[in-house]
Amino acid sequence: MGWRSRAMEYIYASLVLYAAGKEISEENLKKILEAAGVEVDEARVKAVVAALKNINIDEVVKSATAMPVAAAAAPAAAAPAAAEEKKEEEEEKAEEKKEEVSEEQLAAGLESLFGF
Repeated sequence: MGWRSRAMEYIYASLVLYAAGKEISEENLKKILEAAGVEVDEARVKAVVAALKNINIDEVVKSATAMPVAAAAAPAAAAPAAAEEKKEEEEEKAEEKKEEVSEEQLAAGLESLFGF
């Protein structure tokens, strides 16, 4: 496993603690990592806990969800949905026309039957 993956395990464990409303302490972080089967590096635990003491996680999470990457992905994901919606509208209009034609034909048939 690369160094990035190992570093991310500590961040993920910290986020689990944060999401659970638990204190991000060395002891709690070790418990999460051990429960996940991660070999705990004491120095890394201390560094992560010390670094996160000065960070407002709420603000970091909010800014991460507002990143341009997420905004750029939204229009790309919305385009197929918009195309599908347009296609459905066209199909509905075609069905309505078919129904109108059928009603007109039905009316013409009744007129011929009853002489209206």
